[in-house]
Amino acid sequence: MYIVGFPLLLGPLVTVHELGHYLVGRWFGVQAQAFSIGFGKEILGWTDSRGTRWKLSVLPLGGYVQFKGDMNPSSMPERAPEKQDFDGTFHNASLWKRALIVLAGPMTNLVVTILIIAGFFTLIGRPVPVSPERQLTIASFTDTSPARKAGLKLGDRIVAIDGKTMTDFRDVQDAVMLYPDRTLGITVERDGTARTIDVTTESFEQKDRFGNLSKIGLIGVVPEGVKFDYRPEGPIQSVISATEYSADMVRMMVTGIGQIFTGERSVRELGGPVKIAKFSGEFLSLGPLAFLNFVALISINLAFINLLPIPGLDGGHLAFYAAEAVRRKPVGPRGQEMAYRTGMALVLMLMIFVTINDLVSLPVFGN
Repeated sequence: MYIVGFPLLLGPLVTVHELGHYLVGRWFGVQAQAFSIGFGKEILGWTDSRGTRWKLSVLPLGGYVQFKGDMNPSSMPERAPEKQDFDGTFHNASLWKRALIVLAGPMTNLVVTILIIAGFFTLIGRPVPVSPERQLTIASFTDTSPARKAGLKLGDRIVAIDGKTMTDFRDVQDAVMLYPDRTLGITVERDGTARTIDVTTESFEQKDRFGNLSKIGLIGVVPEGVKFDYRPEGPIQSVISATEYSADMVRMMVTGIGQIFTGERSVRELGGPVKIAKFSGEFLSLGPLAFLNFVALISINLAFINLLPIPGLDGGHLAFYAAEAVRRKPVGPRGQEMAYRTGMALVLMLMIFVTINDLVSLPVFGN
């Protein structure tokens, strides 16, 4: 499943990402010299009538479109951009065109995520809570409930957590699970009066059916009842709902990365290609719908990571274009070269770290 799931996941996502770059570049008249799925030595390929070499390369961990004028797949220019007539060279295209070409890749991945989720909402339906009041009303506590110790009582109705309004029990879970060992202000309604009580969440290691561990926060409350109806939405509304859902996913990613930087979460929670391959096989074994849901998650992750302002990634290019817009001239060639080399070194170091991290977490090493 790992061997089948990984290429089924990454191949299409990398292809649509690079197609975003390619199609917008072609729309603006920029010549693409190479379109590669994977890095390194070419396994097979062909050259089309426009002079673009389409190829499959040996290292299946990404891909690239190499436009005319690029020194390498990270789009470092062969020479300093000069003001001259546009000749199909990427670096001589106008600033706004270059920015849109670069932005097109991550945006394509974002669109893929939204379309997959919108498809679920249209064909299967969006989950709508039944009796939200019962979902937010505390019916019982767990044995070690932090909420009970802090002063919450049976019959309290949770109305907000850290100022964010709760509409159903999933909102409560989302507001708590990301914050193990964190003190949250939980607002409850009791006897018609709202009061806020500070509750320190319990840190809990949750294991799924495949043995994967994740650290989550719990407050130890059990609602009166949790039930959802799945109501199909129309095409327009489903896209709106999917966009909102995707925005929530991005907020969760930002929160998780922030917790790693602040030390609230271990760096061992970072995953790389090996862990993605493992998860892709596991989700594939659960069926096509589960796997498609995982594709949507990884697609938005690719969009997010590529938009980080690291030289060599799409976000790094956009940062240079923002500087060029402010300075009204490009960053100097030496500055660009140093930044790109440093950025690529950081990316490679991160890849090595997360790969080692992934390998030591495999069952073969006893974890």
